[in-house]
Amino acid sequence: MDYMNIYKEWLEKATEDPQLVQELNDVKDDNDAIYDRFYTPLKFGTAGLRGVLGAGTNRMNIYVVRHATQGLANYIKKKYGTGAVAISHDSRINSDLFKIEAARVLAANGIKAYITEELEPTPVLSYLVRHLGCVAGIMVTASHNPAKYNGYKAYGEDGCQMTDVAAGMVFDEIQALDMFDDVKLCDFDEALRNSSIEYVKDAVYDSYLDEVKKNQVNAGICKGTDLKVVYTPLNGAGNKLVRRVLSDVGMENVVIVKEQEMPDGNFTTCPFPNPELEEALEKGLEYCKANDADLLLATDPDSDRVSIAAKRADGTYRLYTGNEIGAMLTEYILKSRKALGNLPKDPVVVKTIVTTKIIEAICKKYDCELRNCLTGFKYIGEIILGLEQKDEEGRFVFGFEESCGYLAGTYVRDKDAVVASMLICEMAAYYKKQGKSLVDIIDGIYNEYGYYLNTTLNFYFEGAEGMQKMAGIMDSLRENAPKTIAGYKVVSVADYDTHVATDLVTGATEKIDLPKSNVLSYTTEGGHCAIVRPSGTEPKIKIYITAIGTTADEAKAITDQIAEDMNGYLK
Repeated sequence: MDYMNIYKEWLEKATEDPQLVQELNDVKDDNDAIYDRFYTPLKFGTAGLRGVLGAGTNRMNIYVVRHATQGLANYIKKKYGTGAVAISHDSRINSDLFKIEAARVLAANGIKAYITEELEPTPVLSYLVRHLGCVAGIMVTASHNPAKYNGYKAYGEDGCQMTDVAAGMVFDEIQALDMFDDVKLCDFDEALRNSSIEYVKDAVYDSYLDEVKKNQVNAGICKGTDLKVVYTPLNGAGNKLVRRVLSDVGMENVVIVKEQEMPDGNFTTCPFPNPELEEALEKGLEYCKANDADLLLATDPDSDRVSIAAKRADGTYRLYTGNEIGAMLTEYILKSRKALGNLPKDPVVVKTIVTTKIIEAICKKYDCELRNCLTGFKYIGEIILGLEQKDEEGRFVFGFEESCGYLAGTYVRDKDAVVASMLICEMAAYYKKQGKSLVDIIDGIYNEYGYYLNTTLNFYFEGAEGMQKMAGIMDSLRENAPKTIAGYKVVSVADYDTHVATDLVTGATEKIDLPKSNVLSYTTEGGHCAIVRPSGTEPKIKIYITAIGTTADEAKAITDQIAEDMNGYLK
């Protein structure tokens, strides 16, 4: 069926939501607008669904959510026969509605749905899946995207986001269904009465926080400290649990950014609520200056990522990248646990392939095994699961990715801004008692291991033609790989799609023992690197740059030249 016929079907059948009806009527004379909404369905992948809110198969709305959930239900029935699914949501527009619609579909299919009464962080959903013995989980969120987006993350029974194989099976089930005629739906109130839909009890959140607090390294270090922290949940899901855990571990001086305290899917003071971006931290930095705070904490809308800024000696604030926060936490945890005598035998730290290489040097210092995995925290979760299956989960010390996602402990299988916020404050308090700031700590790390500058470039490709252009760029890079970057000879190329790494100096090849992924990596003389990867959740290509220098200025100059050269390949 072509896009115009699908549009006409929606005019006839998509009549429940007045806003969607109005939108469908508003575009009736705009062929381009109709095409963009209906030329393709949102693809269900390992990150589930993510798209702009609105009417159409290429938008996030109740019909797309129901359709995807019916596919998930069919997958569950074929694999498990029956079971339960945990569902939660963040502060985004229609997140609560989509949670309820997903629960109605599951209950109509004889699958119990546990739903949270209010918004909760994504890691809580991961925890609920395992704590409640569910076979799957759904988190309604678009993470740190702008307000016009929403999404739907699907989780497996292990609490990880679905694997490629499982997501592919769910996608096949979805594809076999008519969006309107094949979806089962029950009455929500009736399902609550017969317990096929059940609200999660509040005691679960206490047990979750108990697990978080088990990952304190220097327990009690925050008590009595004069560390002053400004915290912003960026109008998202972190507000209650982050504040609770900070209070529980003894943080007595936490100032909340009032304009960003309460849930608000419009993100009126922060149009792009990504804590990696300086503009997302502007309001928090204002509070820091007004309150002479030592530290700014900012969690994203679904509270699985956290970013920070720390006060310099001159009273200004230094913003940190996810790589820098991860490096500081890795150093702090390994050093402290070794000193305390509770670092496990054969400890394991896990990072993604695009995350800073400085971790290699830190892990070597502490005789810690470092494991690399593909981008996406589910791959870190899979490594934890593999350790657990060997009764070796105690070896896992820390895992993180460059985009401000961190995890200590094995109680969840996703990045967790709640535990990360606790550990960051603990780390800051620990060093403050020694007369050091986090600015001193990152400077010390660079002085010891070398200045590793990690930069991420984002190239956006919006609209119907965006995906095609992105595919063409990746094909072109494979066919015409750069010979030099920033004046440095390219000495190795790794193609994670073909599983082949090639040493261009010797001609030797090596198999990459990781799942297939559309990623290209180029390493030059001197260890500099550019990794090219299309985003799995947004219409953009990311380039991850690593430049290694003896000083910040030297690393910055190399970074700028790598960026200029790589920019030419993406036009």
